[in-house]
Amino acid sequence: MNPTPFFSIIVPIYNRPDEARELLESLAAQTDGDFELVLVEDGSTRPCTAEVEAFRSRLTIHYIVKPNTGRSDSRNVGMRASHGAYLIFFDSDCIIPPDYFATVRRYLATEPADCFGGPDREHPSFTPTQKAISYAMTSFWTTGGIRGGRTNLEKFKPRTFNMGFSREVYERVGGFKDMYGEDIDLSIRIHQAGFTTRLYRDAYVYHKRRGNLRKFYRQVHIFGQARINLFKLYPDSLKAVHTLPAVFVLGSVGVLVCAVVLSPWWLLLPAFYLVLLLVDALVKTRSLSIALRAVAASLIQIYGYGLGFLRSFVDKIILRHGLEDLETLKRVYK
Repeated sequence: MNPTPFFSIIVPIYNRPDEARELLESLAAQTDGDFELVLVEDGSTRPCTAEVEAFRSRLTIHYIVKPNTGRSDSRNVGMRASHGAYLIFFDSDCIIPPDYFATVRRYLATEPADCFGGPDREHPSFTPTQKAISYAMTSFWTTGGIRGGRTNLEKFKPRTFNMGFSREVYERVGGFKDMYGEDIDLSIRIHQAGFTTRLYRDAYVYHKRRGNLRKFYRQVHIFGQARINLFKLYPDSLKAVHTLPAVFVLGSVGVLVCAVVLSPWWLLLPAFYLVLLLVDALVKTRSLSIALRAVAASLIQIYGYGLGFLRSFVDKIILRHGLEDLETLKRVYK
């Protein structure tokens, strides 16, 4: 086992032993094995101890068990325990393609970057709901297409489901803050410190996300709230595209009012959008049942994000309340 690996993988985990097994299995199958895994168990009541022990002989694993302090602190704990030249972050619900690290190493040699990230895709093993959510989070028609799809330095901000940076970046910029949108916050600070950031398009991961639509709504609702947090810290970070879901929510209310007061023909606008979503999802997924779920997931993605954005705008901009407290942040896992 290499005491100074090229890559250190840092993953916080909370009550997800099944996901841990899939992640560990995919890491054990890597064609480039020059890495260590720092797995941080964040106060779980269902730890992945058995899963870790099953892979001890196949992977270099540093398994850290600590009280529940949230995902940002867990990643920071993992970084302090790491040894690699590059730190890479995955979510616990990711499955890593076997050539991921070989691909990143090739990119670092041909297109060097201090900080980098990649997109996410769906895996054939995903459930129909997970495939529908994957569509919603990556489709152009839901604003999800901007995630992991921009090569421009100003626009692409790596997210911690698939993000990496050099040890020099960590030593100069530091770790994650306790806040919603902590990964984008760190990406902004890395850019402000003068480091380069690139999208490595072929370094993708399979990202399961949430297993049901209720949890998915809660997740994207937090994404909307996070955008206002980032606006308070970095006013220039808020772009017109970030407001579109909130505009969509308000526009929907306006359309319903017009349909009741003026003419039901106004309902053709949302009907056209729903048909567009269904056709596009059907082409992408080649399954009517998944496409129908994808339409529902897309509406949840837009309304969840938009309502979170509006809620946080009222709370933090109009009422001038502060950012979320630590106890609120810790509940993001659940």
